[in-house]
Amino acid sequence: MHETAIPFLREVVVFLVIAAILVPLFQRVRISPVLGFLLAGVVIGPFGLGAFADQFAFLGYVAITDIESVRVLAEFGVVFLLFLIGLELSLERLWSMRRLVLGLGSTQVLVTGLAIGAVAFAWGNSLNAAILIGASFALSSTAVVVEELIRRKEFSTRVGRASFSVLLFQDLSVVPILILVSAFTGAAGGSFLEALAVGFGVAIAAAVAIFVLGRIILRPLFRLAASARAPEFFVAITLLTVIGVSATTAAAGLSLALGAFLAGLLLAETEFRHQIEVDVQPFKGLLMGLFFLTVGMSIDLQVFAGLAPMIILSVVGLIALKAGLLTILGRMFGLPLSSAVHTGLLLGQAGEFGLLVVGLAVAGGLIASEPGQFFLIVAGLAMMVTPVLAIAGARVAHWLERGAAHSLHSLQPAPDEIAEIGHHVIIAGYGRVGAAIAALLREERIDYVALDLDSELVGKLRAHDEPVFFGDGRRADVLAKVGAERASAIVLTLDVEQDAEQAVRDIRKRWPDVQVYARARDLEHAAVLDAAGATRTIPELAESSLQMGAFVLSGLGLPQDAVNTLVDRLRERGYEGI
Repeated sequence: MHETAIPFLREVVVFLVIAAILVPLFQRVRISPVLGFLLAGVVIGPFGLGAFADQFAFLGYVAITDIESVRVLAEFGVVFLLFLIGLELSLERLWSMRRLVLGLGSTQVLVTGLAIGAVAFAWGNSLNAAILIGASFALSSTAVVVEELIRRKEFSTRVGRASFSVLLFQDLSVVPILILVSAFTGAAGGSFLEALAVGFGVAIAAAVAIFVLGRIILRPLFRLAASARAPEFFVAITLLTVIGVSATTAAAGLSLALGAFLAGLLLAETEFRHQIEVDVQPFKGLLMGLFFLTVGMSIDLQVFAGLAPMIILSVVGLIALKAGLLTILGRMFGLPLSSAVHTGLLLGQAGEFGLLVVGLAVAGGLIASEPGQFFLIVAGLAMMVTPVLAIAGARVAHWLERGAAHSLHSLQPAPDEIAEIGHHVIIAGYGRVGAAIAALLREERIDYVALDLDSELVGKLRAHDEPVFFGDGRRADVLAKVGAERASAIVLTLDVEQDAEQAVRDIRKRWPDVQVYARARDLEHAAVLDAAGATRTIPELAESSLQMGAFVLSGLGLPQDAVNTLVDRLRERGYEGI
């Protein structure tokens, strides 16, 4: 085959075809993009179609026979994943969920890691390898689980909060696990304790230096880029930060991924974090896809064929062990049996870090190639069954709750259900408007709690573990029960004008700093609510008229940007002329 002068051109074209065509087709049949990339990697890799490239020349255009040709690019996927994880770990979020994150999360990682490590050691792995296998397989897939929670509208439920809390601590655990890999590899010819001490010492020194210099340098640089009002400058400084900090930790003998994680933590407390997350998301998605593609390419189908019974038994055993332990621990930390079982099954699979750590351990000589293949296949298959586990968990939870009658008391918020919530949104009234707002919050992974006086509606929603409770959103004492003092905003969708006005006054008097968004009938009612202290009012009739006018202008051929500018201008003028 004729070699092109542009490096990796064929590999990049193949990858883009998979990302742009095949993975969206997988999504049409409800297969996660992560799993889609894994399957595609198995098919086009050296152990799939690549094995026949010598016999059929045309396969050389679609198959990749040399994994190393794309592995370097794939490493950047891991770098951006760690950066975004660090970016999401704000101190406020960790503190508001501290009981589940530091309690349930830490206990799950420790107990599950010890159990899996003991099994690995009993099957003949070295102590170092068993520790790494136990630690990495105790983690679940953040990418796959969060996607399932959002797709199934469960992110803001009790199961969603518990699962996300465990995932947060698991993400924090990645740093010491990466240091362990470096320490075990460095101890090949010397003392392990010395290598471990050096590894953690260098990591702490690098972290301190990065945070000190970052505080001095990064914020002014980002302000400069933001003041230029050119998105390309902002993206450039973000990429420079990620790659620069990663290169710094790599120069110190640590991993690129650790540097990316520290860069994310550094920027998580700045005012730029949300814009950074939006800008980096497309890079992260594509490069993470490339990482999973290379993992799929690494899976040898001949190894699977030769060890299929043992592999399937290991996958079932891994899921049963993790789900069983997490169910027990969930009950210990106050989760109802139905929620504990659902959470256990949802987090029962392996994760992307299991794949990463196994790959690093094989490259460092800590795990032999053949056992490494075995562990990669087990982790990959366990991730692939995540959608099935999510469905099974929901059905088992529903079956466990089916016999319980929903009394009025059971529809009201219990202290343990909202104890871990902070910086959330309270929706007073879960009708048409409230449900639409909840859908938007779910899409953006923002916690919310809703109140409504329709007990039949609340009962149906509570049966699916949605955070909707029976209660009068007009009353401050009821709002206090769902954590109004810790809320970021309260949304009032009340129909009766006098009730909405009194509710705004009561909220403003008791919680003067909380943002209050109120639905108004018309411009006159909006003025009354503004005077009562609402942060922002949305006059329903004027807004619906404005939206209809926007659709008309778009239909007449006006550019969408021009229509949006006009609509925003009319809103700023207080809907003047409407």
